[in-house]
Amino acid sequence: MSVYKNEKRGTWFVSFRYTDWDGTRRQKKKEGFRTRREALEYEQEFKRKQGGGTDMSFGSLVELYMADCSTRLRATTVESKQWIFDSKILPTFRSVPVRDITPTMIRRWQNELLTDPSGYSPTYLKTINNQMSAVMNYAIRFYGLPSNPVVVCGPFGKKAATAMQFWTRDEFHQFIACVKKPAARLAFELLFWTGMRSGELLALTLDDVDFERSRIRINKTLAQVRGETVVNPPKTPKSNRVVSVPRFILALIRDYADRLVDYEPQDRLFYFTKHFLHYELAAGCKASGVKRIRVHDLRHSHASLLVEMGFSPLLISERLGHENIQTTLQTYSHLYPDKQEEVSSRLESDEGEKYSGVLSEFEKKIEDMT
Repeated sequence: MSVYKNEKRGTWFVSFRYTDWDGTRRQKKKEGFRTRREALEYEQEFKRKQGGGTDMSFGSLVELYMADCSTRLRATTVESKQWIFDSKILPTFRSVPVRDITPTMIRRWQNELLTDPSGYSPTYLKTINNQMSAVMNYAIRFYGLPSNPVVVCGPFGKKAATAMQFWTRDEFHQFIACVKKPAARLAFELLFWTGMRSGELLALTLDDVDFERSRIRINKTLAQVRGETVVNPPKTPKSNRVVSVPRFILALIRDYADRLVDYEPQDRLFYFTKHFLHYELAAGCKASGVKRIRVHDLRHSHASLLVEMGFSPLLISERLGHENIQTTLQTYSHLYPDKQEEVSSRLESDEGEKYSGVLSEFEKKIEDMT
């Protein structure tokens, strides 16, 4: 017998032995169950989970998957994944055995997301669906699930937003004129004129600024993990970069730093959170009448400005810290004007004289045809 009653507390507990993944025999005890049935169900599910088969519940599979992810991914990424599972996936599938999850069930769950009053964006729907697919792929690889029911259902949501939001230079000037707080003003200036991510901005120190060479070194990012401030390496290896900046940005940074009290060059320049940026952005948009965008869209605004100025995708990719140029092209290719006619015109201008004979003959034939 492995289920017992705590007569003093009036609750039930389980105590049993099991074999761990490495073959070690261990003792497991769990208290606080209201009924004998709950205690017995816990023991049975625990053993199914340890056995590693698809008869375990989906909730147990997620626990195993997240434990695996926590050793391989950033804490911020793990926290984001856990939030999606807890709020969007587990309420539907927690108690369902993994082997019993069918494409039909996935389809119904997707339809519930589509009709949710919150009105999730297509890109967010795809993010949620991707997490469900990832955990089912994990079950295929390590626990013998024969196929992924999410894949059977086909694509869901969209990878990229249909319309990218960004500000022109004039719109930014209109907005920044209405931002009065010095810290917020400098933050928005940096985001717009450098294209750095908000986490990279919040991790900046004065030591990261090279005033002689007009450069800012981006080598860390700040995030909130379970309520605590964490400074991590940049998002990807390519995100560790040096960004050149105009002299007026350096002047703004110097003036701001000189006003700080008891500030050391290795201290962070900004001690507010992303929430502060969101609030100040909304207030500035309302005061200036400029269309509302997200904080991250200031990064898109910088990229669109560089495209307008004629800079190459490769340079933009390096400046933004994209892992590869494909990311830049996929994100911003629609901003580049169609240059096909310009290509043919320039080729003809450069080489047309050398081919004047055949060109005259061709034009004569076209004239005869018409």
